[in-house]
Amino acid sequence: MTWLQAFDLQRDGSFVTQLRESEIIMKKILIVEDEQDLRDLLGNYLIHEGYEVLKAADGVEAISLFTEHQVDLAVVDIMIPGIDGFGVCEFIKKRSDTPVVFLSALADEQTQLKGFDKMADDYVTKPFSMPIFLRKVSALLRRRDRSTTKAETAEFRAGDLLINKETMEVTVGERQVSLTVREFDLLVTLAKNPGRIYTREMLLDLLWDYDSLVDERIVDSHIKNLRHKLGGDYIETIRGRGYRIAKKDTE
Repeated sequence: MTWLQAFDLQRDGSFVTQLRESEIIMKKILIVEDEQDLRDLLGNYLIHEGYEVLKAADGVEAISLFTEHQVDLAVVDIMIPGIDGFGVCEFIKKRSDTPVVFLSALADEQTQLKGFDKMADDYVTKPFSMPIFLRKVSALLRRRDRSTTKAETAEFRAGDLLINKETMEVTVGERQVSLTVREFDLLVTLAKNPGRIYTREMLLDLLWDYDSLVDERIVDSHIKNLRHKLGGDYIETIRGRGYRIAKKDTE
């Protein structure tokens, strides 16, 4: 019996982590693993726990999925084709505070230390206990939620652009800008994650609940209106990708 097959014996309810719905609702986890059996197994367990799962078999696909989706946590194997796990982790950490868990057969101290040097939040060696792994995932997501709550600020700044979430006021220099609720929410979404590229699909999903009747061009229309009202180059267009507020503008 392989260690992968042994996991199937743990599907008894006593082994599966029982999480409160409030802990897992809307959480999206990216699995980056080139071994299909393990990738599917991890996905099945996480889905069983109530998470939404994205899967990538190599580093290039992982980065593409991370860019296109709002990922809450990434589980990354180190020895994957294309861009290795260290490169994927570095890409994620430069652009977000998304927790990264390395899942690897490389158990030597040097490799684990390198993983933490790349800002990984945890390092799990194969073979591993699925129940403990699930608990680690839950703990990391709770920690991130608490950190996000504490770090949440009422104001965002990009150059001389100031956004106040509590009063819904936007000022450019000394000039106050009047925005619709949708325009304001769109601006806040971009400003609170500077440097992060948001595709039209992501913005539709976040702000319009991705109504199938809503045309993607509505995002372009709102961006155009925002730029006109703000009167500056605060929002960048990344050709073929989407929109962002440059990280340098918020420093």
